[in-house]
Amino acid sequence: MHIIPAIDIIDGQCVRLEKGDYNAKKVYQTDPVAVARQFEEAGIQRLHLVDLDGAKAKTVVNLKVLEAITSDTDLHVDFGGGVKKMEDLDSVLSAGAKQVTGGSIAAKDRPQFLSWIKRHGNERIILGADALDRKIMVSGWQESTSLDLFEFLRFYLNNSIQYVICTDISKDGMMQGPAFDLYTEILKEFPGIKLIASGGVTTVNDLQKLRNLGLYGAIVGKAIYEGSIALKDIERFHHAN
Repeated sequence: MHIIPAIDIIDGQCVRLEKGDYNAKKVYQTDPVAVARQFEEAGIQRLHLVDLDGAKAKTVVNLKVLEAITSDTDLHVDFGGGVKKMEDLDSVLSAGAKQVTGGSIAAKDRPQFLSWIKRHGNERIILGADALDRKIMVSGWQESTSLDLFEFLRFYLNNSIQYVICTDISKDGMMQGPAFDLYTEILKEFPGIKLIASGGVTTVNDLQKLRNLGLYGAIVGKAIYEGSIALKDIERFHHAN
């Protein structure tokens, strides 16, 4: 199982939110590139980079941060936040992202998101499924939809998507553990999905449980910055794989 630290960017700085609330913001590091370098030095290979300004502005804002991280490290970066148009997508991939996550766009403009998969292939495009009470949320979780999570997943898995980051918003940033039951249900319903857990990962024990369930990856954010999961724990976990 891949452990994928998250760097969330507001104003070029590394921050965390609680349940997507921009007012409940904590700045952890002014230099995201330094943070990315620390991750790489700890043997981490992947990074989940989120442009929170972009998610709000509905267009990519922090492209420079992406370029700096991909030119300074060899991390496999997946990028999300504000990617709405094909031009955004192309510029993010040109800036060195290996994968791009589309969430709001997949919910609001299916033809556009399907055209991304067609153009760049299902190795490069990740479906972002952010849910609250099993309903898809969009626009940096500022907006709810009536889309059912399982129907949403079924539609895109039938259209060749294989990577899915699924966030249970009620768990995000709360440091109370991830949505094990939800992930178990998704894996049972859609065997073969490359499911990446996001939200609530708090301890190494959480990571072990997710690995045992058969998740492809787990995104870890606040737990690293608050120190409840140390980088050396992640290193050990990877070696134990």
